[in-house]
Amino acid sequence: MATTFFFRAVAADGKPRTGAVTAETEKLVAQELRRQGLIPVYIGLEKASKGFDLRLPVFHRGKRRDVLFFTQELSTLLNAGVPLDRALSITADLTTRADFRSLVLDVTRLLKGGKSLADSLAAHPSHFSDLYVNMVRAGEASGSLGQIFDRLAEFERTRDELRGYIIGALIYPALLSVVGLGSILTLLNFVVPRFAQIFSDPRMKIPTPTLMMLKTSELLQTYGLPVGVVIVVAIVALRAYVDTTAGRMWWDGFRLKIPLLGDALRKAETARFARAMGTLVESSVPLVQSIHISRGILNNRRMAATLEGVAQGVKRGEGIAAPLSRAGEFPPLAGHLLTVGEETGKLDTMFHRMADIYEGETRSAIRKFTTIFEPVIILVMGLMVGTLILSLMLAITSINDVIL
Repeated sequence: MATTFFFRAVAADGKPRTGAVTAETEKLVAQELRRQGLIPVYIGLEKASKGFDLRLPVFHRGKRRDVLFFTQELSTLLNAGVPLDRALSITADLTTRADFRSLVLDVTRLLKGGKSLADSLAAHPSHFSDLYVNMVRAGEASGSLGQIFDRLAEFERTRDELRGYIIGALIYPALLSVVGLGSILTLLNFVVPRFAQIFSDPRMKIPTPTLMMLKTSELLQTYGLPVGVVIVVAIVALRAYVDTTAGRMWWDGFRLKIPLLGDALRKAETARFARAMGTLVESSVPLVQSIHISRGILNNRRMAATLEGVAQGVKRGEGIAAPLSRAGEFPPLAGHLLTVGEETGKLDTMFHRMADIYEGETRSAIRKFTTIFEPVIILVMGLMVGTLILSLMLAITSINDVIL
């Protein structure tokens, strides 16, 4: 049965084309487009987006979104047989962000000047990591750039999805805490002081909860600004300390010990490490070099520091499973999975399997954290606001008793 498929494609002159074709399968659509001299980029049941912008809305912000878009486009074009320099030019034309378009054009210029693609990308370290550059270098050496960009696109996509999930899951608890704290401070600073004037009459008996509320409001008004300044100074000092090597090691170790959240962070770092290792080992990058490259993409310096000992163990011929288990920073299951990978000779597959497991575990740990944290915050804020409202009601009742 014929179906209408929408497509996005690139013509021989590099200009984008969009439209619809009626056919039985997507494969037949692709064959028809190639017969017309077009390079298919997208074929599906959903209509092509306006302006031939291949990026989803979530990819429009940040360097990582630009790199993901760049990687996906090169993967599609190179696997379609487009020459590298032409693929870069097309990608530059499709890029809507002016600053990133300039970067892609500079990479193209360096490539045409005689540099390899890896060296051209390495000239922009703020966008392309060591892992990315070394993967491309391995692809150039093996003549499989298209496959390498496939793997890089999958790596960047999964990493971006996990990061987005973690941030999205933590936004609501953070906003809930800020709004609740702001409400309490507003009540104590602006509402309660007005009631304090009413109780200035010494003959009036003030209920104990109301008296405690008034004293709290008075202390906040008297010492709130100095305490706020001290807190800001402490935060700035902590940030400065964390920027040092020793401070970063302490902070990263402290984060791993936070109940519930620390477990999620450890699993997220394990997933990041495993995904990077799987991508590198699969691309025939030497194991020791892969460990050093993967070490650089970890956010937690304490976990990253243990990988130096792992690399030394690999150099001594111990494999990677035993040194990783001895390091003590990665979950025990990681060592067992890698042992199986070494025994079966499928280390790259096991790294990817390990990444899948710990990405799922990270999501579960974050859900568990938010499931517990959100009700606790609501309960605490509800009790505090409720106590303030009860104290105000008791104050009003006391005023009525005096009047009567």
